[in-house]
Amino acid sequence: MMSFEMNDRKKIGIGLTGFGVFFSFLGIILFFDKGLLAMGNILFFSGVTITIGLKSTMQFFMKRQNFKGTISFGAGFFFVVIGWPIFGMILETYGFIILFSGFWPTLAVFLQRIPILGWVLQKPFVRSFVDKYRGRRVPV
Repeated sequence: MMSFEMNDRKKIGIGLTGFGVFFSFLGIILFFDKGLLAMGNILFFSGVTITIGLKSTMQFFMKRQNFKGTISFGAGFFFVVIGWPIFGMILETYGFIILFSGFWPTLAVFLQRIPILGWVLQKPFVRSFVDKYRGRRVPV
């Protein structure tokens, strides 16, 4: 059974994940700087691992339905490290979408409850788009 209490290990993991997303975003903004992208990838992966634990991380990435996303994400990380950041980020983005496609419906519900953003997401065009993809898994 998973514990939803926030201990120090989970706080550190969430912080590392946040810094990973920040450094990846900064690397993209600064014209695909491979150093920032690599640092962002390492921080993101280590943050996820610390937050949910090593065993759960391995189980998540080694699921049969997530294998295609894991390979794409890992290959993208490899290409970023060897100096092909644009191609690597394309592969990583594809892998990220495949890996975390099961979380999109939960994220959509969460975002609709944020005061200003929820109001925007309730607009007819945006709502039809969100409702169209809610509950669906990206085809693999």
